[in-house]
Amino acid sequence: MNFWKNTATLDALVPELLDTVEAAEAEIAVIGGKPIDLASMPKLKIIFKCGVGVDNIPFKEAEKRKIEVILPSEATKRFIFEETANFAVHLIIQALYRDLGSVEIWEKKLRPFLGDYKVLVLGQGNIGKQVADKLNPLVAVSTYDPLQNSEEELEELFKQSDVISLHIPLNEHTLSFVDEEKLSWMKDGATLVNTARGPIVNENALHNEIKNERLCAAFDVFWDEPYGGMLKAFHPDGFYMTPHVASNCSNFLEGLAEDFKNLQNKL
Repeated sequence: MNFWKNTATLDALVPELLDTVEAAEAEIAVIGGKPIDLASMPKLKIIFKCGVGVDNIPFKEAEKRKIEVILPSEATKRFIFEETANFAVHLIIQALYRDLGSVEIWEKKLRPFLGDYKVLVLGQGNIGKQVADKLNPLVAVSTYDPLQNSEEELEELFKQSDVISLHIPLNEHTLSFVDEEKLSWMKDGATLVNTARGPIVNENALHNEIKNERLCAAFDVFWDEPYGGMLKAFHPDGFYMTPHVASNCSNFLEGLAEDFKNLQNKL
């Protein structure tokens, strides 16, 4: 089988993926979060996805051409979901402990008790539910899910939250879901955390809020990756960035590699 890829996720664990072909010759496409152009792959038989986000998979075209789509196994997904939730919690707690003082002048700043902070977990799927459960012993947690809650509830939740953490999928309904209006609802000094998908947030609107030093943000996902856009100038203080690593633990990668080897054994 001829391999094509747009991600280096498995390069260290699957040596076969170091030898790839041009798109026109590809029979198996190994993809990450970037788009894939099926029109350039006339011989493609299988799409192997290195992750659980499916917004970049052209399912209708794949079905029409009888291209099989392989997603991570249930065992691998468990690590993806939980480690992403762990990483989101890390970013949230880091945001709440952002302004501690200075070692240079040995200044100690007072802060509220951690349990008094309010965190909104937006999305209650496989990852968002775990984030809420992990945070519940530490802070005051509110949750919102577009499938479970009324949109009228959202404004007050935004207004009262010190941190808002995003855990909704990217689709036609959630593109720029967090727009200029919703960002204006956030209280001064609040932080927006995104480990879901960059385009869920309107980039220009967030840039304006951070430029005016009203909001902060911590993102692991972006509008284009690697990200070099307008918000990068505010890293690490106003806009803290990590290179799309929320799920990137060894167990997840080893599980993906095992899934890929199982696929090879079936061919």
